[in-house]
Amino acid sequence: MNSTVSLIKCQQYQPDLVEQKVREALALLGGMENFIRPQSRVLVKPNLLMAKEPEFGITTHPEVVRAAVRLLKEMHCEILLGDGPSVWGGYIENVDDVYARTGMQEVCREEGITLVKFEQRRMRQGFPLTTWLDSCDYVLNMPKFKTHDFTLLTGAIKNLFGCVSGTFKTELHKNHFDPQDFARVLVDIYAEVKPALTLVDGIVAMEGDGPGSSGKLRNTGLLLAGADGVAIDTLLALVMGVRPLDVGTTKVAAERGSGLADINLISLLGEKLEDAIGEPFLLPTTSFKKNIPRPVINLAKKLIRYYPCVEQDNCIKCAACIQACPNKIISLKNNRIVFDYSRCIACFCCQEACPAAAIKVKKSIVAKLIGL
Repeated sequence: MNSTVSLIKCQQYQPDLVEQKVREALALLGGMENFIRPQSRVLVKPNLLMAKEPEFGITTHPEVVRAAVRLLKEMHCEILLGDGPSVWGGYIENVDDVYARTGMQEVCREEGITLVKFEQRRMRQGFPLTTWLDSCDYVLNMPKFKTHDFTLLTGAIKNLFGCVSGTFKTELHKNHFDPQDFARVLVDIYAEVKPALTLVDGIVAMEGDGPGSSGKLRNTGLLLAGADGVAIDTLLALVMGVRPLDVGTTKVAAERGSGLADINLISLLGEKLEDAIGEPFLLPTTSFKKNIPRPVINLAKKLIRYYPCVEQDNCIKCAACIQACPNKIISLKNNRIVFDYSRCIACFCCQEACPAAAIKVKKSIVAKLIGL
């Protein structure tokens, strides 16, 4: 069976233009009502990684969210909006700051919808997911198109990691620090959440050492929509210039039959894929390791390594990295951030949480010598 995805060009976040293009993307698929029943209760799940304004390109843009919300309102749905940001310390006031600075608080107020926090959790298939999933009929998944230092791509599947409640994200990173193992966790969560529809904000994407402040913005001018998140992530990978099955979550999900990763089986509506593909994305520094055959990695894994390191001049001493670290190997000594590399699992949660782009990737000597 084929999966259908709509691909629409939208070059800027001008509100009327965004709404028009979102409507076009959904109309190609038969309308929002083809996925979500009128008068139902819907949880809108954007990517709200950290407390940064929309112009930083780290979070789903509020105008894309607003456009989707207005379509749901026309169907008389009860709409809730929320996310579990990377607030690793678990402080509620930080979540409020995320909602305010990302523009979500304003959208909810102006559109008259409910902003919720993922404070309560219930174990579902072994994962502590927000209880808002229990009280909503549908989930509208709204990821931001970005590269990711640990998963290569953050898109339809990775975005739902935000449904994990509070600091349990840290525990999952600690217990599943192998990229392949973590990909399986993400696909488990995707299968459990079962979003009815995914709408991707790719108007401004991120390349390089994403998904946080260390990434570089790139104007891709794209919106993608569809029910099959695997097919959507397949298209995002092709736009990036990488093979879809090089993305761990896409490979695992396709193997499980959770969606399609074969471009020949994906029905694309709207723009032609070749018109959406430009120069290959600048990939995360750590992505080069993913191109090494697994047996080689196993033989040389103690020699070919990547580590986070701090550019001390850019560090603002906010301690976000200390809170984010699953293994608690980061500390502040003599007013400098210090890593205990002997216990570092190279998950790069610290880089993801850093608001000042002060954490970069350090390569081992062998990795440098062989040009990785």
